[in-house]
Amino acid sequence: MSDTFAALPPVPVSLVIGCERLELTPLRVGDVPAFARAVQPVAASLSASPDWLALLALHGEAVIDAVAIASRRPSEWVTSLALDDAVRLAEAVFEVNADFFIQRVLPSLTEAATRVSQTLGARIPGAMQSSD
Repeated sequence: MSDTFAALPPVPVSLVIGCERLELTPLRVGDVPAFARAVQPVAASLSASPDWLALLALHGEAVIDAVAIASRRPSEWVTSLALDDAVRLAEAVFEVNADFFIQRVLPSLTEAATRVSQTLGARIPGAMQSSD
């Protein structure tokens, strides 16, 4: 039995940022390659409640590029935002694309962590390896 509501289009997240009303929708197929490249440097630091200030400090350009792509606004527009508006926009982008992060980014991080653990276990005598 299929879920009746799964066929409904996603409801955009509306917010006013920098005196402009935005209607954020999930990433489209054409957005994914550029967005995935932009978010890759910050993927390991993403969590249910990301520290946007730390992410901007460590990977500012990547965060700006990812937010620009997902909000369908130029990077220059994003960089001109006040910090509080930029953080609200990043949170909204994260919220509206939660499925993308859960289904694509999280599995990639899990796989990378497993590979690192196995590599370290093979190189360091006595290191504990996962039983998975």
